[in-house]
Amino acid sequence: MIKFENVSVTYPGGVEALKNLNLDIEEGEFLIIVGLSGAGKSTLLRTTNGLVMPTSGEVYVDGQKITKSNKKELKKIRSRIGMIFQTFNLVNRTSVLKNVLTGRLHSVSVLRSTLGIWPQEDKDIAFKSLEQVEIIEKAYVRASNLSGGQQQRVGIARALAQQPTVMLADEPVASLDPVTSRVVMKYLKKINEDLGITTIVNLHFLDLAKEFGERLIGLKDGELVYDGKISDVTDKDFQNIYGRDIKSSDFIGDDE
Repeated sequence: MIKFENVSVTYPGGVEALKNLNLDIEEGEFLIIVGLSGAGKSTLLRTTNGLVMPTSGEVYVDGQKITKSNKKELKKIRSRIGMIFQTFNLVNRTSVLKNVLTGRLHSVSVLRSTLGIWPQEDKDIAFKSLEQVEIIEKAYVRASNLSGGQQQRVGIARALAQQPTVMLADEPVASLDPVTSRVVMKYLKKINEDLGITTIVNLHFLDLAKEFGERLIGLKDGELVYDGKISDVTDKDFQNIYGRDIKSSDFIGDDE
């Protein structure tokens, strides 16, 4: 489904975010990435959808080589990759429904989207996406009137409206309380199981990683230092990832 082949990313100034990364992700997997701030977690996600291009190496999604795609091809690939953000990235002054419809921008003309003339098919997809995260009753409410957890569920619905084959979630619960965090993670897990969408989640909460993940990827200084089943991970493995003693209930600081 997704393949990283000897991928390295060096940012201007010489910061090495990823170092010779080799990784294969199968269709339908639920993958969680952990690591300290600056370990390369966000860079890995952004390299998956082509927002960051490797300095060297190749990235494949659905058999297509991201690194060799032109603008048109890259746009088509990105239309199949949903993205969920830590800060929700909603337009607060407009309705929940209109926010979710932005997930359909790849399917309509700029004029129609600007004028708000959405085909009924796209509206139906948007409503269905809201149903999947059980927030359809808020469709006509301004996004600014929602709680943080509700706003993130709208963010998930917006990504679902793309009808993606891959879902990327970059610290989706970092700004939420523990109870709401579990609610959001349950929706991500349910979507993965019910729709078979390959899902990759960056997390700092190790207890959530253990509770919801199937496969764990550990990054340290841009290098892959752990790749295995969540059920097999030990405190020693976490110590290797974080470079110090750590318990699974610990909270690690802000991402890169």
